[in-house]
Amino acid sequence: MTGPRRGLWRLLALLFAFSLIAAACGGGDDDDAGDSSTDAGTQTADESTDDEMADDEEMADEAEPEDEGSIGGGITQEALEEDAEDDGDMAEDDMADEGMVTVNIDDFDLSTIDGIWELAAAQRAAIVANLTAGIEAGEYGVGDDGILRGPSGFEIDMNECPADWSDTTGITDDTIRIGQTTVKSGNLAAYGDITVGWENYYEYVNATGGVDGKEMLLISRDDGYVAAQTIEFIDELIESENVFALHTLGSPNTLAVYDQINDECIPQVMVATGHPAWGDPVNHPWTTGMQMSYSTEAILWGNWIRDNLPDELPVKVAGLVMDNDFGLAYELGFEAYAHANPDVVSEFVPVRHDPAAPTLTNEVTTIAAGSPDVFISMTAGNPCLLAIQEVDNSGLLDDLSVAFTPSVCKAVAAYMAPAGDSADDWWIVGGGVKDSTDPKHVDEPFISFLRAELADRGLDPEISLLGTGYYFAYPHTEAIRVAAELPGGLTRTNFILAARSLDIYHPLLLDGINFAADGAVDGYYIEGSDFSQYDAAEQTWDIVGDIVDVNGGSPNCAWDKDNGGCR
Repeated sequence: MTGPRRGLWRLLALLFAFSLIAAACGGGDDDDAGDSSTDAGTQTADESTDDEMADDEEMADEAEPEDEGSIGGGITQEALEEDAEDDGDMAEDDMADEGMVTVNIDDFDLSTIDGIWELAAAQRAAIVANLTAGIEAGEYGVGDDGILRGPSGFEIDMNECPADWSDTTGITDDTIRIGQTTVKSGNLAAYGDITVGWENYYEYVNATGGVDGKEMLLISRDDGYVAAQTIEFIDELIESENVFALHTLGSPNTLAVYDQINDECIPQVMVATGHPAWGDPVNHPWTTGMQMSYSTEAILWGNWIRDNLPDELPVKVAGLVMDNDFGLAYELGFEAYAHANPDVVSEFVPVRHDPAAPTLTNEVTTIAAGSPDVFISMTAGNPCLLAIQEVDNSGLLDDLSVAFTPSVCKAVAAYMAPAGDSADDWWIVGGGVKDSTDPKHVDEPFISFLRAELADRGLDPEISLLGTGYYFAYPHTEAIRVAAELPGGLTRTNFILAARSLDIYHPLLLDGINFAADGAVDGYYIEGSDFSQYDAAEQTWDIVGDIVDVNGGSPNCAWDKDNGGCR
């Protein structure tokens, strides 16, 4: 059953607080890179420090009994264990409340693109019906007190919005203007293809009637993955381009602007980063993430190690960490897991690298000298490819029990295939995302559709990240479609209500991975993953074992970078 959910079971658990110095979460790209080598427990290629991690433990205000496997902003160990016991079945409390309109996916033929479109229309109609009922009953929408209310306690005080704020900025008679900052140059330039794929999907949407009779327009700026440039472009998009909503890529970039965007009361929906900070519907209600939280990924790395290397426990783990807020979210997440599970991880040694570094030879040499049992790449973009190549070239791969590449580098054509045989047998906690170039998926109806759309418009369907553009654009557009059907039509407030209530089938997620959020209770759309191993000969990810999905099982995250993570 699908549809917006109220009264979701909530598993709030122990949040670990680390007394790291402020540089531990280094906010910038270039400005902070030089300071972060002094962080606790971290080695660089040239030096290491032995700062001690504080043992303080803080309970959430409404915490359930202690769960030492939990990580703020990631799934709890309890939820993970329950999912394993239930063999992936949804908990009864996850079902829609009585009286709400729901949709049964089994009623639709998902082996055809027409069946997928029919299901999408039915799910949109169900969300619209449920939100409309709440609006008409006076429970949802902007009240006389100026408070926007939505499902499951979701609220925004609209009295705090700028005096010149408009609910319909960016909507003209014939267009809906979406502003975006992303990276199209430098080490992460490949991510620029995500925007190209997104625009390609908009071309299809516009050619088939648009949304609410209007064309979708993506106004994209290349910030080069430099947070200072992101700030400048966000100002431009707000002040000069008058956009309806904003979208950003990159953890340091999004952290640099999400306070401002929320103060401006502008939707910033489905940002292209898995930082746990986006699961904060109370303090940052206008911002939502998209992919699996990096904290969830960290706990799943740990659980894989526990379940698959029982005769070697506890193991020494080395992490190659991109030295910015993105990489440090991974680092803090796995550090919390290691601290809570000394029987699994005897030592965790993170080694950081400059995001703009042309090589990773020194960093991998440092890691190899420490003789770890497990290697985890906590980086992004071209450094993912460099890490695979350097680990093999150094001879480290022969001595490791397992090597992981991060979920953000799952794209076969961009990061795995170029590494050749060096990438063979690497593992990934993949976030459930399908690669549109993976041979096992290319004949599926939605992927066949997107590949044809790319080819028809002169683009190469063998570029994985073009398909990733559809992965982001599809649910983002579905939320806009829902908002357009609500009382009052397409507005910013209706869009954020739709985004916070979205519960849909996403055709680019593996079967068994849900895509849903729920008001102020559940701030994460994706809370599950595959465990996959790369086959270099076939250039495919082979799923090993069961899919994990614990939708609703992640405590929300009020990010406090100066004190080491989620609160």
